[in-house]
Amino acid sequence: MSTVDVLTEQAMVVLQDRPVVPLTAWLAEALADCGETGRTLQLVTPLDSRLSLPLRAAAAGTGMQWVVRDGAGYYEGLTGRPLQWSDGTFVPVPEARDYAPGFTTRPGAPIGAQLSLTYRIRYGAEGNVGGAVERLLKLLTGLAPTGWGPAEPLSHTWRADLLTEYARGRNGARLFVVGDGPRPAQAICEFTGAGGGAMAEVGTATIGYTHEDPPPVQHLPSLVGALAGEQPILSLFAQLIPGRSDLTTEPRWTGAPGPLAMAVSGTVAGPPGLPGQQVGPARAPLTFFPLGDGRSPEGWQRHRTLMQHLRSAQAAGVAPG
Repeated sequence: MSTVDVLTEQAMVVLQDRPVVPLTAWLAEALADCGETGRTLQLVTPLDSRLSLPLRAAAAGTGMQWVVRDGAGYYEGLTGRPLQWSDGTFVPVPEARDYAPGFTTRPGAPIGAQLSLTYRIRYGAEGNVGGAVERLLKLLTGLAPTGWGPAEPLSHTWRADLLTEYARGRNGARLFVVGDGPRPAQAICEFTGAGGGAMAEVGTATIGYTHEDPPPVQHLPSLVGALAGEQPILSLFAQLIPGRSDLTTEPRWTGAPGPLAMAVSGTVAGPPGLPGQQVGPARAPLTFFPLGDGRSPEGWQRHRTLMQHLRSAQAAGVAPG
């Protein structure tokens, strides 16, 4: 059970002193309450705490601030920006011109690579909505997921029909899925109503790899094609994120993410110098565009070029959906 340690007009401050801070049901409710009241949830932890993947995603998606206590000072755990307490909330230190020292110290564990695949899919008014994440995790780990739930710890063993009942019974739902196998595997699935009983999903599956066990980047085209063979998807974006193989996040700089590839539905011509290849079945083809090795910054320029090209083609009415 957690409690609010400080409540002001601007912020809800919660102190957590544990090795890994998960997105508990209480914290999920606190985030929702802050959204309704216009407050910022400021989670304060010591320097050696880490965030679970679901809480890290919630922090990025809701504006929650991770405030790290480092000696007599504070900083923002995801950016390294020095903070101070002022007028009922943590705010940036005005005169700070550099990262906080704690943010630039060496991580507490070896840094590996996290393979992140974000897909978009639309489901009809009937049928299960957990097929895409189940198939993707099977392709990546060799095994079906083990559990799911709206908060941590996950409260349900894996059953796609029960996940479907939960998601379809609400206007929107963010659910977390944990995979099985020798590598840490988790997914975050956001479901929204799409009218007429249909549902849209944006899901992100993340697999952790050590330095000695690199991700299977060379197999991405066949993996995406196999996914499309069972679950016709609208798009998929793959990237590598430097980080711990256990998928937790330390309040330290570990490196910048880099794009690997993007796939879009249909047969799509790419911009000059960026050809695509067809993957998936003929009934639901995808065009797969390699973007980089996940480490070189040039991949982001290719990503921008591709996105500008796709938007221009769509505006002209020539890009298949």
